[in-house]
Amino acid sequence: MSTGKEQLDVEDDFIPVEADDAEPVVEVAKTNLSKRRTIDNLLEERRLQKQLADYDFDL
Repeated sequence: MSTGKEQLDVEDDFIPVEADDAEPVVEVAKTNLSKRRTIDNLLEERRLQKQLADYDFDL
């Protein structure tokens, strides 16, 4: 635990990053949901293609 009397080392070349310079934050939840829907659609299409290929048309 600290006694409050210890000297801390501080780097003098630290430059704080301003909020204006930062890139806009992408809404991760919407991006992930969009990707998930795309993947689900591709998997569903693949499943339907396989069912169609396996279907016996000579009933």
